[in-house]
Amino acid sequence: MQQDKIVVGLDIGTTKICALVGRKNEFGKLEILGMGKAVSEGVSRGIVLNIDKTVDAIKRAIRQAEEQSGISIGVVNVGIAGQHIKSLQHNGSITRNSHDTIGPDDVNRLTQDMYRLVTQPGSQIIHVMPQDYKVDYEEGIADPVGYEGVRLEGNFHIITAQSTAINNINKCVTKAGLEIADLILEPLASSMSILSEEEKEAGVALIDIGGGTTDLAVFKDGIIRHAAVLPFGGNIITQDIKAGCNVAPGQAEQLKVKFGKAIAQEASDYEIVSIPGLPNRPPKEVSLKNLAYIIEARMSEIMELVYAEIYRMGLHDKLSAGIVLTGGGSQLQNLEQLTEYITGLDTRIGYPNQHLGKSRIEAVKSPMYATTVGLVLSGYHSLDERNLSRTPYEQEEIPVSPAYYAPLPAATPAPAPAAPVETRATVPATPAPAPQPVKQKEPGAASRFFKDIITRTKGLLIDDYDDKSY
Repeated sequence: MQQDKIVVGLDIGTTKICALVGRKNEFGKLEILGMGKAVSEGVSRGIVLNIDKTVDAIKRAIRQAEEQSGISIGVVNVGIAGQHIKSLQHNGSITRNSHDTIGPDDVNRLTQDMYRLVTQPGSQIIHVMPQDYKVDYEEGIADPVGYEGVRLEGNFHIITAQSTAINNINKCVTKAGLEIADLILEPLASSMSILSEEEKEAGVALIDIGGGTTDLAVFKDGIIRHAAVLPFGGNIITQDIKAGCNVAPGQAEQLKVKFGKAIAQEASDYEIVSIPGLPNRPPKEVSLKNLAYIIEARMSEIMELVYAEIYRMGLHDKLSAGIVLTGGGSQLQNLEQLTEYITGLDTRIGYPNQHLGKSRIEAVKSPMYATTVGLVLSGYHSLDERNLSRTPYEQEEIPVSPAYYAPLPAATPAPAPAAPVETRATVPATPAPAPQPVKQKEPGAASRFFKDIITRTKGLLIDDYDDKSY
């Protein structure tokens, strides 16, 4: 049963590394058992640059999550993002030997062919998402299983990531003593915890404003139509405040969080904040009006770029549900009004609480944890009824430790299975029978989990803004 399974999500972000331990309760809601968070010092714009610093941060976050939950963590779902994410459209086909009914094996075979595509040097396929199928002369088929025909064709959207970025994540997770169950594109993980099925059907754009990047995912008719990653986030606003107000980085961040507004007209002309100066220097006074002007200028630029990406794909007039903002940057005051003014679309702030049950960790309901909650939910996503399989992003299956899915152990240790497994922390309870063997993880969990998702993704390269000092 799902409530006996424990899933861990690990978000390796630019500003923080967060680990969440979750379990489904009897009502199908996600119960957070533990959370760990550490400052991220080795990641820039979603890409791991310093492996040692990132490994240390991962260990700290995992240690905190283990202490809160009482669970020994061995396997995690990890998100991936960054400017290096690319996408391409490809059409594939297979010819069957007879007119017999098309089965899941035929669809699997066609999907496997997509993982054999030759990609650009230095890139690697992480997701293959079917758009629609064609059986002989019949087009626009969403699910070809059960049809009769000889030729099966499919339109696929393929997401690739930089091999170096993937390898760095693998190294960090491995050095931290963990294994990766799935590597998931972060905008898709965020959408699982934020968006409702009604919004996805009507048409909605999810904008996840993180510390180093802003992720975009557009849904229509229940499937993802486009995704992009912009190399901007909350950190660049902090840098603007630092330069514009001539303050220290820590003071700039506090000014943004406590007093920042996305619309300068909402700030008072007469409000001034006094902040401590450098040693032997007088305090510095900052006008909140000027602070709002700095924030509005940069945030307007980010939103205009996001809307330009939506407009370029011809999706601006198909978003009946408007825009949903999430991520740590979405908590900026008046950002909803600014987004509505720039895009002309209804806007709301997305909180990852519609799938959450009662939990003693209330902080997890903040928009800044939307991606991490989505990574946990992805581990509970129901398997494809067609049993679709794929080759993982490392071109080999990653074994899933029984510790990942096993129920909480009893005070009396259960008999050890034949294969070596990681010893879990115990929870006081009555002696429990030996756990049943856990079914081996089938290849393609991430692909099956995104079977109904259609995406047309194009990485957004903005060389003009890639200067670290900007």
